[in-house]
Amino acid sequence: MSAAARSKEKVTSAIRKFFKSPDKKHDANNEASTNAGPSGSPGRRLRRGVSPSPATSATQIPKAIDMTIRARRLMKEYREIQRQSARPEPVFTVDLVNDNLFEWHVRLHHVDPDSGLAEDMAELGVPHILLHLVFPENFPFAPPFMRVVEPRIEKGFVMEGGAICMELLTPRGWASAYTVEAVLMQFAASLVKGQGRISRKSKSSKEFSKRTAEEAFRSLVKTHEKYGWVTPALSDG
Repeated sequence: MSAAARSKEKVTSAIRKFFKSPDKKHDANNEASTNAGPSGSPGRRLRRGVSPSPATSATQIPKAIDMTIRARRLMKEYREIQRQSARPEPVFTVDLVNDNLFEWHVRLHHVDPDSGLAEDMAELGVPHILLHLVFPENFPFAPPFMRVVEPRIEKGFVMEGGAICMELLTPRGWASAYTVEAVLMQFAASLVKGQGRISRKSKSSKEFSKRTAEEAFRSLVKTHEKYGWVTPALSDG
């Protein structure tokens, strides 16, 4: 089985588990418990395929499914993006990080073909821009944290550690009506508008990590809370 098929099977299994009715599980468990109860004779229990051992009367309780607003919203958006990703040459594709619905890897495959960034991607053989998204517990009422993982990009409103300078990713600029797809499309436009380019420099000794990105983003938010939102000069990123 190919990796794509295994991934599709994994997603399908997760969606089925998510939408499976807990009431039906409960009814089925009660029925099994009743059938395996002490009132039935050993012969009847054996005919039903139930072992007469007392240990079988205990039913295994399934792990509770997260039915929060965050989970419902993300499952809906994830399914929609997966549906669109099945089309030829999708703009972006999404994978769950370690099957975690609240942490995504997004691969941005296409940017404006007339941009310098698109030229860099073609020249350097870079198939996509990899993004990491983490959704907080109060999503969709708070924005996700998003950073560029690879390649390293200069300008394009991309900061240290891959943090992204976008107003809609800040608490003040965020609205619960924004979809993940809208955020990704806005990011793609910002990359081009900010004249983003793939860095040709050798990797610096400075740490390029989620921690560095979070620190840079916190500093950004504080600055804009104090002085208001002013689009930085292109020379600043």
